[in-house]
Amino acid sequence: MMEIQWGQPVVLMTSQNGDTEHFSTIEKVRYWLRRRWPISDGERQVALTKVESAMDCMSPVEDARRAFLVAARSAGFIPATLV
Repeated sequence: MMEIQWGQPVVLMTSQNGDTEHFSTIEKVRYWLRRRWPISDGERQVALTKVESAMDCMSPVEDARRAFLVAARSAGFIPATLV
């Protein structure tokens, strides 16, 4: 499987203990959205749809990245740059 360029890694604080997770590939983003996401809301579903579309080269990766960041905020994750 070919990895899709995701650009600059997204670093999110994923717990109140200060744990962080680095998202440097779109494949990891998809895995987290499908298997590790703490809530199942509309933002998560939009992000998953956009990520899968980008993986199929049907839409820009930047759209998937923006949707992922919206879903992350909705799930309570904080970008590490804001910590």
